[in-house]
Amino acid sequence: MNNLELKDLATALAIGLGMIGPGIGVGLIGKGALEAIGRNPEAGNQITTTLILSIAFAEAIAIYALVIALIIKFV
Repeated sequence: MNNLELKDLATALAIGLGMIGPGIGVGLIGKGALEAIGRNPEAGNQITTTLILSIAFAEAIAIYALVIALIIKFV
């Protein structure tokens, strides 16, 4: 394998493995929020605010994985 093929493989692994955690995390966050709203519908607005903030933090990790993959690809 030449250097270009190894870089492509490393890039694919970095973004692929880097997206697993945030993907699972967002699913668990959504599941927890829906269960909480189901138990206490009056707290829906507070739960929704926390849900959106938590998803944003989880997706930030995916953006870090993307940045690392781009660094591997182009540097």
